[in-house]
Amino acid sequence: MELLTPDTGTIIWTFISFLAAFLILKKFAWKPILNALKERENNIANALSAADRAKLEISKLQADNERLIAEARMERDRILKEARDLKESIINDAKNQAKDETKRILEEAKETIKNEKTAAMNDLKKQVAELSVFIAEKILKQELSYPDKEKELIDRSLNEIRFI
Repeated sequence: MELLTPDTGTIIWTFISFLAAFLILKKFAWKPILNALKERENNIANALSAADRAKLEISKLQADNERLIAEARMERDRILKEARDLKESIINDAKNQAKDETKRILEEAKETIKNEKTAAMNDLKKQVAELSVFIAEKILKQELSYPDKEKELIDRSLNEIRFI
């Protein structure tokens, strides 16, 4: 049983050794260990705060990205609307231009028809005048003493001349 009960001298020397080791460790190792632990704690705290800042930054970037995407969609919609409006404007301008061109062509055709009609009327008047002169000439060549002959001459002259 002697092995189980310690000797008083051993206890005292163990206590003195422990106290000496403790004082040596306290003087030389305790501060560096505490400083290392504090530094590690600070590093961990800094890493956690950096992670929180990164998380906030990511959430801000996501919000900015969503805002930029919304702005891009609005810009796309605006550009498409402008393109549709421009297309409608071009189509309307082309229709109006075609109407104006058609109207101009019709006016020119009416004017041409009017001019042709006037020319035809002038030509007809000229032919009637020539016909009248021709008939008068024939009448004067004949004897004017007989009214029956005069009437016969006019009828014959009218039959001989073709109307255009």
